[in-house]
Amino acid sequence: MLEFLTEFPSLGRSDLSAFKQGIDEGFRTFSRAYGEALEAFFNPLLKFLVWFEDVLIDTPWPIIILVIAAITWFGARSWKITIGAVLSLLLIGVLGMWEDTMSTLAMITVATLVCVALGIPIGILMSRSDRAQSIVTPILDVMQTIPSFVYLIPVVMLLGIGKVPGLIAVCIYAIPPIVRLTNLGIRLVDKDVMEAADAFGASAREKLFGVQIPLALPNIFAGVNQTIMMALSMVVIASMIGVKGLGTQVLRAIGNQYLALGLMNGLAIVALAIIFDRVSQTYGKRLQAYRETGHD
Repeated sequence: MLEFLTEFPSLGRSDLSAFKQGIDEGFRTFSRAYGEALEAFFNPLLKFLVWFEDVLIDTPWPIIILVIAAITWFGARSWKITIGAVLSLLLIGVLGMWEDTMSTLAMITVATLVCVALGIPIGILMSRSDRAQSIVTPILDVMQTIPSFVYLIPVVMLLGIGKVPGLIAVCIYAIPPIVRLTNLGIRLVDKDVMEAADAFGASAREKLFGVQIPLALPNIFAGVNQTIMMALSMVVIASMIGVKGLGTQVLRAIGNQYLALGLMNGLAIVALAIIFDRVSQTYGKRLQAYRETGHD
């Protein structure tokens, strides 16, 4: 009796080993059966990612800086943020990190587009159905809390090492904020506003795209912002499975104890994060202010 209380009852070593082997063998069987089909499914995404990365690397650097400055100005409408973005990119180039930065920029941009394309519809579905919310929320909890190295294992087993596995790993880690905040933003829309839309005879589609999503924009853009930040935080881990960019150099710095190399590439990641953060946040605020002014 005392032994039962002091030692937690568990499976025997042989039973536990058989249980683990059963899971491993089952996943290997699935990988052998569907691995090629999954590679073919993700091949268009791989081609787009490779093409976009090549465009960024092969385009003359002054054009890239001008384009990013124009996008920054369009989003933020702030000379301070625009000049800061340009100076950051010039410093990155002077310090010899231009190509790695372009590779990272391509990965983060594509990952963000994938997360937005998948996350906003899922968030809308959750906002319209309590049942969907109860199903999706625990999945998001797992995606946000499970150590990233754990889900790298099945991704690598299925697709090997390369850009697509890295992109999938980044998206798994980065998509929960956009889903959660889209759902939250739509659910927070004032009921009086929705009743007014009903009174005017608006259809469900008109209410969604004409009322709920516009009013939820601050939350949605906050979700986009957090998704970008989380994607950037995955750059170093993604480099472990073949994703080139600034993360590769940080990993190299860790392995060889190169402090300067690690700091320089880490600060380049921070610079990208700040540019994305300021532009997305400022654009969201401007768009909401414009809609409120137009409404008034």
